[in-house]
Amino acid sequence: MRFSLIVATLGRDRDVAALLDSLLAQGRSDLEVIIVDQNEDDRLGPIEAAYAPRLPLRRLRSSIRNANNARNLGLRHARGAIVTFPDDDCLYPPGVLDRVDAAFATDPSLQVLTGPAASPEGGLGSGRWRQESGPIDLATVWTSVIEFNIFLRREAALALGGFDEGMGPGSPFGSAEGNDLVCRAIARGWRAQYDRDLRIIHPDKSLSDVAVERAERYGRGLGLALRRNGAPARMCLTFLVRPLGGVAVSLLRGRMHDAGYYWMTFRGRLAGMMAPEARRAPSLPPLTESA
Repeated sequence: MRFSLIVATLGRDRDVAALLDSLLAQGRSDLEVIIVDQNEDDRLGPIEAAYAPRLPLRRLRSSIRNANNARNLGLRHARGAIVTFPDDDCLYPPGVLDRVDAAFATDPSLQVLTGPAASPEGGLGSGRWRQESGPIDLATVWTSVIEFNIFLRREAALALGGFDEGMGPGSPFGSAEGNDLVCRAIARGWRAQYDRDLRIIHPDKSLSDVAVERAERYGRGLGLALRRNGAPARMCLTFLVRPLGGVAVSLLRGRMHDAGYYWMTFRGRLAGMMAPEARRAPSLPPLTESA
């Protein structure tokens, strides 16, 4: 088995089916899909029944509503040489897995491969992305990583302890768990590479009421990851100054809603940097494979 695709899902069904269609379109028989279902109902039952005959598919049920707990549960059950963690509303463009396969086959020292988000409308998706491909270090990891576009050798992912379950959706530190994971790989001296043309399609973020409500929690995640992984001081300062600039510009334009989003982002990032958890270097015990 070459690939294990681990999908933590909650509250979606048609999006999950669309993701599975895009995986079928990859035209590969050497992959498995592990869906970690955090729903209380059985909304994914019909999807499992429809796709299991066409795609190696397993559905694991979990009552814990925590994205990283679900990802780690799936990782323990994975059998592919390369693991990845698409969001349940992602789409894989044709040829993505072929591109990843070639990168790992060509470079045996490569442990982590990442790429940017792609917009459904074309071009790059939400976020600030590096314009050039290249190795990832503590200065570039912050513009090179998104959780749904990280590919790792399975042994490396297990040795790292998977994702930190105290971070990400379902936790007080709601984002940047992917950056944290890659930072821990870099700290071990492992080779991590960013490929600007390795793109996974994901809906663009908008400054909705939900985004404003989540902004502080997501900001705390990035602030935590920055400080505890020893990001350069200039990088920490940059991520504090940017949302303040967003506040100022939004106020000048009379966009109070946007100003609120940027202010909550600033508050969250500062709180994450100051949190007690940020004072300790991250260290997770290795994950063990499920029997």
